[in-house]
Amino acid sequence: MRLVIAHCSVDYVGRLKAHLPLATRLLLVKADGSVLVHSDGGSYKPLNWMSPPATLRVTSPDEVDLELGVVEQWTVQSAKTDDRLIINIHEKVSESSHDLGVDPGLIKDGVEADLQRLLADQIETLGQGYSLIRREYFTAIGPVDILARDADGATVAIELKRRGDIDGVEQLTRYLELLNRDPLLAPVRGIFAAQQIKPQAKVLANDRGIDCVTLDYDAMRGVDDSESRLF
Repeated sequence: MRLVIAHCSVDYVGRLKAHLPLATRLLLVKADGSVLVHSDGGSYKPLNWMSPPATLRVTSPDEVDLELGVVEQWTVQSAKTDDRLIINIHEKVSESSHDLGVDPGLIKDGVEADLQRLLADQIETLGQGYSLIRREYFTAIGPVDILARDADGATVAIELKRRGDIDGVEQLTRYLELLNRDPLLAPVRGIFAAQQIKPQAKVLANDRGIDCVTLDYDAMRGVDDSESRLF
């Protein structure tokens, strides 16, 4: 993990264009190739970012940028699209690098752990002919909640949340990119399953070819007769 606090401006160029004017920000460069730009307030989410796989190229500014005070330019290029993140650094306040090692992954809370166990036991909730490969299928970037096969024998990676948001879709996207590199598993498609899924997460999942499934936790536990409900 590389941490750089710098006075910089940021431009995202590609399918959309976005500009962050000159300010002091935190730049995170992760081992997986992602680059994130953070401010000191507003949200835990980055102001802008480039997801992996991506490459970072550091160059000296041209004469025009040099006159504007730029001392270093970062170009983060997506490996799959023409999208680029261009960071013009005017001053570095601090810089450090740290080896964080292999992360053991997120420990699920009680409800998410129960959802995982219940869905593994009731895998045909996802569709007739589904079969379980295993729970907590380990990868280099963390465990996939459930790995299964559909009725056609294709591999399916399932990410489970209590409340599904964009971060969960991003997490599943990273798993799918990694799993599809394994010729014994590929092609692998994804299912994002949760008790509630935010509309923005559904839109992003649909754009990435990921199916969304809303789970009835009480019905899966057998404490609610869903067929007898009026609503």
